[in-house]
Amino acid sequence: MSLPAAHPLNPVSPASNAPASTADSALVRALRGESSAHVPVWFMRQAGRSLPEYRTVREGVAMLDACLRPDLAAEITLQPVRRHHVDAAVFFSDIVVPLKLAGVDVDIVPGRGPVFGSPVRTAAAVDALPELTADQLAPIAEAVRLTVAELGGTPLIGFAGAPFTLAAYLVEGGPSKDHLAARALMFAEPEVWERLVMKMADYSAAFLRAQVLAGASTVQLFDSWVGSLAPAVYRAHVRPASARVLASVADLRTVDARSVPRIHFGLAGPEMLCDLRDAGADAVGVDYRTELADAIDRLGLDVPVQGNLDPALLGAPSAVREAAADRILAAGQRAAGHVFNLGHGVPPTTDPDVLTRLVAHVHAWEATER
Repeated sequence: MSLPAAHPLNPVSPASNAPASTADSALVRALRGESSAHVPVWFMRQAGRSLPEYRTVREGVAMLDACLRPDLAAEITLQPVRRHHVDAAVFFSDIVVPLKLAGVDVDIVPGRGPVFGSPVRTAAAVDALPELTADQLAPIAEAVRLTVAELGGTPLIGFAGAPFTLAAYLVEGGPSKDHLAARALMFAEPEVWERLVMKMADYSAAFLRAQVLAGASTVQLFDSWVGSLAPAVYRAHVRPASARVLASVADLRTVDARSVPRIHFGLAGPEMLCDLRDAGADAVGVDYRTELADAIDRLGLDVPVQGNLDPALLGAPSAVREAAADRILAAGQRAAGHVFNLGHGVPPTTDPDVLTRLVAHVHAWEATER
C-alpha cells in the first residue's frame, strides 16, 4: 500500500510546490543506513515534564485528556523541536491511549501511572476487551496532521507501547516492580496469554498505522518491561506479538517503494538486542546499561543503532556529560547508522538548557570529528 501522495516521507522534486520532504533528513537517512551531514539527535520523553512550557499548557488538564486533544497534543509535540532544535519530534501520547480509545477502563494516576478498572487475567476477560476502530483513532490522526503541518522537513516519530508492556499492565491492573502476575499467566495459561498479548499487538498496530498514514515518517515500538523476561521466554511468548506490531506498517511504502523505518527499543540487557532486531526492526534502541560498542558487535555493523547516554548524566557537570557523549558518538560511527539519544527517557527534573546544549554539542561533534 502506498503512503498518501502528500506524505512527508515521499521525495519531492526541487521544482515541486509540495511540502518539504523528510526523506533526506538526518534521522531518516541514519535509520536507513545512509550517511548524513551530522549525527541526528532526539530524546525519548523530550516532550513533557522537563519543559516549563509543557507544564503551562498542561495546567488543569489530565494526562489522557491532553493526549486526546489534537491541538494540545500537537503543541506539546512541537515544543522540544522549537526549544532544543532536535532532529525529530516524537508524537506526544501514552502507551495506553489506544486502549482508552477502544473503551478499556484505564486512567493515568499522577505519581503512579496507568491504572485499570479491573485486571485482565481470564479468557473471558480477554474476550471482553473491545475492538479499536479507525473512527476511534480520529483524534490521533488529527493531532499528527496538525503536527506535521508545522514541522516542515523535520520528521515526526510515531510511538506505541509494545504488547508485553501493555499486557503486563493489564494483568497486574497497574504498575508492578516484577510483573509476577503477568509472567505467571504466561506460564500457567499460555493460550490465554497469547490471546491477550496478540490483542495488545492489534491495539498498538492500529495506533502506529494511524500515525504513519497521517504523516509520521518513522515509528518506535517501546517495551518498558521486556527486561523482566529471559530471552528464551521472550522469543516463545512475546516476540511474535511485537513482530506483529512492527509488521503492521511494513506494507506502507513511499512513491519510490521505500518502507517506513522502524525502531525497536526495550529496557533490556545486551542479550536481548538481537531479539529486538529480529522482531522486524530496521534500527535498535540501546538502553544505558549496555556499551554502544558492545551492542554494535552483537547486532552487526549493518544494523543502525540508537542511543544511549545514561539519563543520569544530564545532571552531571558539562565536561563529564560531553565526554560520555563523545565516547558514544565515536562508537556509533561503526554502525550502519547512529541516532544519538538517551538510554531511556528524559527525567522530569532535567534542566531544559542542558538538553539544548547537548544537541548543539552532538551536531558540532559531527562537524569536527567525522
